[in-house]
Amino acid sequence: MNNTLVALYGIHPIQELLRAKQRTIQKLFTTNPPPKVFTTIAPLVPRHISVTFCSREKLTALAGTDDHQGVVALVTPLPTRKSCFNIVQHPYILMLDGIQDPRNLGAIIRSAYCTAVDGIVIPHKQSAPLTAVVCKAAAGLIEHSTIYQPPSSIAAIQEIQAAGYAIYCAAAGGTDIRTLSFTVPTCIVIGSEGTGITAPVRSYGTAIAIPQRNTHLSYNASVAAGIILLAVSSALKRL
Repeated sequence: MNNTLVALYGIHPIQELLRAKQRTIQKLFTTNPPPKVFTTIAPLVPRHISVTFCSREKLTALAGTDDHQGVVALVTPLPTRKSCFNIVQHPYILMLDGIQDPRNLGAIIRSAYCTAVDGIVIPHKQSAPLTAVVCKAAAGLIEHSTIYQPPSSIAAIQEIQAAGYAIYCAAAGGTDIRTLSFTVPTCIVIGSEGTGITAPVRSYGTAIAIPQRNTHLSYNASVAAGIILLAVSSALKRL
């Protein structure tokens, strides 16, 4: 087990960290006086966790950024699954193939939580690591998400297929998502910001697409993910 502490920062990430109770908090830091919004965090802090008051400069040094909103926590790493998802317990999952921008990754995780996705597959290779930047972009909702991290995208898609999921790959030229009836259990695959889903992964699923005004333009990866996940969740009556 990796007990290396990591620094999380921001009001929403710390709030959801405390609500989810998935990680161990060693220390919590805030400014002196604390920011007004700290009143939303204080009632969630366990009694055995002491709050250290310090300067903004100290918080910036701890967080590695000045985007900490006056609160930083030293915590254990986010726990992740050790095996692929189960079609009975997790009938609706998302796989991310090469999302390298941490803010896009966080935004997609946020959308996945909001659209009732049961689990997220984020391969280690060619993906942004699950850093504090990702947690901040996810508004802390990564703390309530179930994540599996296989070594690579091809390993991931092979496991997903073997588990029995119907696989749908977001790709240009795919079938309009408005015309589809999705099969359960469902796996949606979203590709990287620049090149999309890799060819080997795409070959495992049905290509689906979002309608758009001009074919030479495309949606941002996190925006596309949000649109697709909402459409699929609605079709599956998850919302």
